[in-house]
Amino acid sequence: MAPSIGQCAVAAALAWLIAKDVLGHSRPFFAPIAVVVCIGVGLGQRLRRVVELVVGVSVGVGVGDLLVSWIGSGAWQIALVVALAMAAAVVLDSGSLIVLQAGSSAVLVATLLPPSGTGGFDRMLDALLGGLMGLAAVALLPASPSALATRHASGMFDALADALRRTAEAIERCDSGLAAEALHAARGTQSNVEEFRQALETSREIATISPLHRHRRTRLEGYEKAAVPLDHALRNARVLARRAIVALDGSSPLPPWMPGALRELAEATLVLREELAAGRTPEQAAQAILSVASRQGSERWGFSADVMIAQLRSIIVDLLQATGTEREEAVAALPPLDVPKELAHPKTGQT
Repeated sequence: MAPSIGQCAVAAALAWLIAKDVLGHSRPFFAPIAVVVCIGVGLGQRLRRVVELVVGVSVGVGVGDLLVSWIGSGAWQIALVVALAMAAAVVLDSGSLIVLQAGSSAVLVATLLPPSGTGGFDRMLDALLGGLMGLAAVALLPASPSALATRHASGMFDALADALRRTAEAIERCDSGLAAEALHAARGTQSNVEEFRQALETSREIATISPLHRHRRTRLEGYEKAAVPLDHALRNARVLARRAIVALDGSSPLPPWMPGALRELAEATLVLREELAAGRTPEQAAQAILSVASRQGSERWGFSADVMIAQLRSIIVDLLQATGTEREEAVAALPPLDVPKELAHPKTGQT
């Protein structure tokens, strides 16, 4: 959070000084507030926040100035002003920031800042100034977009590798309890996915608006290609762990090669993490994944085992796609499976 906090602090002070000393506004508190809302301590959508902030403040101040000058201030006046300002904002755009800013701005006008002269226009100008200062702070005092993406991507890679290793250990020990623990840990990985998505969006935004980091946009391409396949791989790892619980309870035997394949995929996942972090084409990771793919057997083991094999093959395809391989090529890297006769098409022999 340190970069965002520093950006907020510096830009809020500068926005106040410019609005007060350059524009001559006596109490320009909308300017530093706009900075904090624009930058925030979260990730992503700063450009959209600026637009929503300015629109929300404009609606709130406009409605507040118009009504308070007619009906005065008081409890029922505040209720009316807030309701109309927020309703107008919803009509314009249902974005939560627009609606909240419209309501809060209307409250300020109705209670602390009664309308006077050009006050409404000045407040809208302060909000715009604060938003622009926030963007300037992001552009000139930014966190490294590649470092931001790398830090949050590590959580996804580590979570996937951990899920594969835990499942492999459960199979080796024939322990359904360990498989249940692996499933429980894998189910908690969705937060890693969401954090990475937000970090990647913020990284793209920084690389777009910051002249200092525009050259790093190419470093983000590897993460952009890997984001969705990694999400799919984590989902498939959860299904794999869930089916392992059933299989280890005795529903069907499991192929002896599966734990080794899972461990190799876990190691390949970490290699992929390191190659993307270094900005290299993930050739070593792709070779490691292809090695696992080429050794997949075609024999049948029973329903639960076959489901696990299918999930393993899906994870292989997902990881190959994360390296930048096209889906058709990734699927073609897997040897065909034997299809039971009762499932085969009578003419083609395909399922």
